[in-house]
Amino acid sequence: MTKPVLSVVDAKLEVDGRVLWEGLNLEVQPNEFIAVLGANGSGKTSLLKAILGQMPLSAGEIRLIGKKVSRGSRKIGYVPQHRQPETTMPLRAKDLLWLGLNGDRFGFWFPKPGAKKQFEHILDAIDGRRLQNRPISELSGGELQRFRVGQAVIDEPDLILADEPLSALDYSQQAAVAELLSRESREHGAAVLFVTHDVNPVLSMVDRVLYLAGGSFRIGTPDEVLTSETLSELYGTAIDVVRNQGRIVVLGAHDDHAHHHDEEWA
Repeated sequence: MTKPVLSVVDAKLEVDGRVLWEGLNLEVQPNEFIAVLGANGSGKTSLLKAILGQMPLSAGEIRLIGKKVSRGSRKIGYVPQHRQPETTMPLRAKDLLWLGLNGDRFGFWFPKPGAKKQFEHILDAIDGRRLQNRPISELSGGELQRFRVGQAVIDEPDLILADEPLSALDYSQQAAVAELLSRESREHGAAVLFVTHDVNPVLSMVDRVLYLAGGSFRIGTPDEVLTSETLSELYGTAIDVVRNQGRIVVLGAHDDHAHHHDEEWA
């Protein structure tokens, strides 16, 4: 059997006395694409932080390629939520890609063998040649996210964590960024954990869904998890899952902090 890229074992995370999730067991295989869904405050981003070693678990453990996770692992690529950078930030678009190859090194450094070739490959993959010398503050949301995906995959990580990378992008930008992420992960056998409020732009790429709600969770294929019966049981209240022309809409989901009515965020 193939060794899992990621193993989450009996994990619990409690923040300020509130249990975000507990008893979480998850094994992620190479090439697997998992969508992480749930309402605001359900612990989706916190799960990524725990995997990155930035937030300690309250119980259980997380292992990456059989070893306990540690902060700053080069085996993990990370795509953050879209935020427009400060206009005074001097970084050029191509600098983001180089940081993906050497951002963990201090002082003077020499490119490792194949670095230039890999840089050129990713630059073409994200259609970034005409943009590479522009300051990142001048890039559109979709352009910037393409370079952030490039930064995450350029060092060929075993695991890619994406934290709502499609937020604030229009539909065509969402499709381009999602396909880029999926294609680059397939090329190198990387597993993907993709946090999102709307699964529809990546639904065709998703192997399994991890749905977090009310301190509990469900794991399975989209057809197994994204049903009225399953989500009603998970939330402890009536939830309607509507499928229309290949899209999924969840109606009535809520958590302790926010209410979502007729909102397409599944």
